[in-house]
Amino acid sequence: MNRIDFTPYRRTMVGFDRLFDMIENQARANAGDKYPPFNIERRGADAYRITLAVAGFKPADIDITAQANLLVVRGNKPDDGNEGEMLHVGIAQRGFERRFELADYVRVDQADLADGLLVIDLVREVPEAMKPKKIAIGGNTLTVVEGGSDEIAAA
Repeated sequence: MNRIDFTPYRRTMVGFDRLFDMIENQARANAGDKYPPFNIERRGADAYRITLAVAGFKPADIDITAQANLLVVRGNKPDDGNEGEMLHVGIAQRGFERRFELADYVRVDQADLADGLLVIDLVREVPEAMKPKKIAIGGNTLTVVEGGSDEIAAA
């Protein structure tokens, strides 16, 4: 098993314990499970897309749950009641659970299932109060200048 040692980073990076723990836990959780295959794509500065290959699953067979910093995708294939004898099974029919850790302020925008691909679009929306602001030095009152600029004017 490939294990990354974060000890040198833990000594010098204060407050990143949660990040290192998430990386270590994710490596352990997904060590052997590669089903269903998926892609993660950056579609812009604050937009992402997760695409899972879920051939044979219908929208009713898939459950997508988003909670604080976690996206869980589950698939349960009900028994079709096929009366024929399967001679070869090459298309996976088993259920699955795939977990994705989400950064702060990332939310699910939409999800679609077409042509055997489940596409989940994600958007990062940082609240206005959390965005960086320039602070003027001195005793001047600060106001935010509107119009797409991140500048602050002294009043």
